[in-house]
Formats: sequence, structure tokens, C-alpha cells
Amino acid sequence: MNKNDLDPSWIESQLRDAQWQTSSSGGQTCVEVAFLDDGIVALRDSKAIGVVPPHLFTDAEYEAFIGGILRGELRRG
Repeated sequence: MNKNDLDPSWIESQLRDAQWQTSSSGGQTCVEVAFLDDGIVALRDSKAIGVVPPHLFTDAEYEAFIGGILRGELRRG
């Protein structure tokens, strides 16, 4: 599925009904993830709900993102 071809009303419905999972380092920053239908994953910052829309990934993009984190590829500097 190409996430750029998704119907905005479908996205809105999916996000409204999403079951968000929270990951927190114990600080004030919190990342939440929701696994939507049709192989789409939504990622958001809990402090920016309603201000910044969630980032949408395909399952393959999300797996590559998580893999990069686990391999240390996404570290600063």
C-alpha cells in the first residue's frame, strides 16, 4: 500500500479509533505508536497531540526505522 494514496477520511477514522501504545523514558517526552489497518503505522509525540499530526509509515518503513534504532544508525553525531 502506498501511504500517499490514503483517503484523508480513512486516516481520520483510523486515528480517531486507534489504540495508542506509549513508550516513555520516564522523562517528559513520550512517543506513542498505533498499528492501523492495511499495514499502516502511526507515530506521534504525546505532547503535540492535536497540534502536529502523527507520522504515518508503512509496515516496511516502520520496521526499517526500528531496525535503524536498534542498530544504532540513528544516533546524533
